Amino acid sequence: MEVLMTYGLYALAAVFIVCGVAGTIVPALPGIPMIFIGGWIIAHLDGYVNMGTGTLIFLGVLTALSIAIDWVSQTLGAQKAGATKLGLTGALVGTIVGIPFGLVGIFLFPVIGAFVGEMIGHRDMRKATKVSWATWVGMIAGIAAKVAIAFIMIGTMIVMMVV
Repeated sequence: MEVLMTYGLYALAAVFIVCGVAGTIVPALPGIPMIFIGGWIIAHLDGYVNMGTGTLIFLGVLTALSIAIDWVSQTLGAQKAGATKLGLTGALVGTIVGIPFGLVGIFLFPVIGAFVGEMIGHRDMRKATKVSWATWVGMIAGIAAKVAIAFIMIGTMIVMMVV
C-alpha cells in the first residue's frame, strides 16, 4: 500500500509539472507555481536528499521571478507605447475573455482589448494600433521568459535527481 501511495504522489507531481508547463502559456493556470509544487512533492518523497533546501530555495526564487514577470511584461509593453488606463484595462479584459477560446483567444483577445480600450479613450487608430502591438510584444516576451524559467526549473530537478 505504501508503494502505491508513493507512486501516486510521483504521478501527482508529474501532473503538476506537466500542467505547469501548459500554464506558462495559458494565463488561467499558475504555471510556474505548479512546477514548484511538483518539485516540492518530489523532494519530499526523496526525503530532501537529492533536492534539498538550497534547490527548493532556488526553485522558489525562480517562481517569484516568474510571478513578477507575469505582472510586469504585458503592462510594461503597453505603457512604453503610451497606453491609457482604458487600454490597459482593455488588455486585461481581453485576456480574461480570451481564455475560453484557447490559444487563439489568449494571444489575440488581449491585443483586441487593448485596441478597443485605446479607441474608447479617444485615441486615434494609429496610437491604438501601436499600443495593441506593444501589448502583444510584452505578452510574448513574458511567455518566452516564463517558458525559459520552466525549463530551467525542470532541468534543475532532473539534474538534482540524477546526480
